[in-house]
Amino acid sequence: MFVLQPASDLMDQRGEDLEDRLLDFATRVGKLVEALPETRLGRHIAGQLVRSGTSPAPNYAEACAAESKKDFVHKLGIALKELRESRTWVKLILKSEMLSDDRIKPLLDECIQLCNIIGKSVVTAKANLQNTK
Repeated sequence: MFVLQPASDLMDQRGEDLEDRLLDFATRVGKLVEALPETRLGRHIAGQLVRSGTSPAPNYAEACAAESKKDFVHKLGIALKELRESRTWVKLILKSEMLSDDRIKPLLDECIQLCNIIGKSVVTAKANLQNTK
């Protein structure tokens, strides 16, 4: 039997789903970082990627608890910035052939999808902010 949920419940569920995806992404980044070689470049990328790849989830959680619409847009923008940085580090790992393509490409694909989702959310939130003025 299908039960119609209020729109606010559906939005909350989508937000939780996105937070779960961001947490899964952070976990996968952590595992990837542990697999990087103990070279100068490997250590440098590991340090940068562990920071940028684990921060979108808590930044998104903070955005969801924002004090204003402007604060929401700002914090969501930070999550997007960190995802874009992570995407660049993952691409560098791919180009430098530090790990196999099979290991990297699924994470890169997820990062791109998350960038698109958060990016669209930022655009929508900014438009909504402009419409309320």
